[in-house]
Amino acid sequence: MRHQLQRVRRRLIHSDVAKTEASEAVLPLPDICTAALRARWKEQAAAREAAKEVWPDSDMVFTTRYGTPIAPRNFNREFVRRCERAGVRVIRVHDTRHTCGSLLAAMDVHPRIAMQILRHSEIAVTMEVYTHVPSKETRKALRKLGKALGGKGRHKS
Repeated sequence: MRHQLQRVRRRLIHSDVAKTEASEAVLPLPDICTAALRARWKEQAAAREAAKEVWPDSDMVFTTRYGTPIAPRNFNREFVRRCERAGVRVIRVHDTRHTCGSLLAAMDVHPRIAMQILRHSEIAVTMEVYTHVPSKETRKALRKLGKALGGKGRHKS
């Protein structure tokens, strides 16, 4: 992330300062993300062409059709609309970080890797706040623990 955008006293403020150094690190993206960004780049190029001289000089990826920043409130509205259209439960945008952390934990991704992906500076934040391991995984882990301690592991979940 090179920039962040916040609404302060009804104005959008553009900041070049990230919260932590970890926020500045380069992270490889899954193919689905790079494909979406390429598609966005093409859409934006068409919008830039249509807007002509009205388009401001910026390197923002997600903008209005005139190249201006998307207000956080409008972004949230669009997020809700797209969740509904996709038929998935509507959650807050910030909760997508929790979902990502939980999915990484459920896939047995090492906590340090999850910490890097989520851009946390402390492992405790990743483990205590952002990862909610599904109960199925918890039962599986407890069965493994029981077997390791000499149990027979007969109970099914």
